[in-house]
Amino acid sequence: MDRPIPPAQPPPEDLPRLMLWRWRRNPLRRRTDLIQAWIGLGLLLAVLAATPAVVTLARDLAHRHYSRTAQQQAATRQETTAVLLHDAPRHPEPGSPEARKTLYPVTVRFTDPLGRTRTAETDVQPQLPAGTTLRVWAGTDGRLTDPPLTAEQIRSRSVGSAVIATLAFYATGTLAYGVAHRTLQRRNLAAWDTAWARTAPRWTISP
Repeated sequence: MDRPIPPAQPPPEDLPRLMLWRWRRNPLRRRTDLIQAWIGLGLLLAVLAATPAVVTLARDLAHRHYSRTAQQQAATRQETTAVLLHDAPRHPEPGSPEARKTLYPVTVRFTDPLGRTRTAETDVQPQLPAGTTLRVWAGTDGRLTDPPLTAEQIRSRSVGSAVIATLAFYATGTLAYGVAHRTLQRRNLAAWDTAWARTAPRWTISP
């Protein structure tokens, strides 16, 4: 038994031609379509051309910022010895992987960069007995804090800032194209309304 012949289908549209339809001459292409195509191309080329400068500028600015931050931290923070004032809690599963990762807050005594004796809480490994010493970083305000940023941290944060700035730059270009598209679309709609106002009476049938 012969199978029914399927209905003829139109040939698939060539994707590159479909994407570049605004550049091809055709009766349906409007002036605003060509303007939009040029705006898109101009923004694309501008974004691609400016990307290296944006990356370099953002990375350099971030590197200078974090370098100054590291210098300020190094001037106001000091590594010192702290002494546990009481035993650290015992982990329910000593020797387990969780025990090696778990930290408990314990009160310690230390000397801040100005020579004052202070007490504060810091996270330590379980089961450390009172009197255990450990190295901590303290600020001139008498609080325990993180160590100053290292060169690796400065470099990593600078690269991250450059990536974020580049993505924001791309988003700005996309937003600019979207604004242009909406503006031209409103112009097209206004032109259609004007054209229809002239054409509608011809289609209106008087009773």
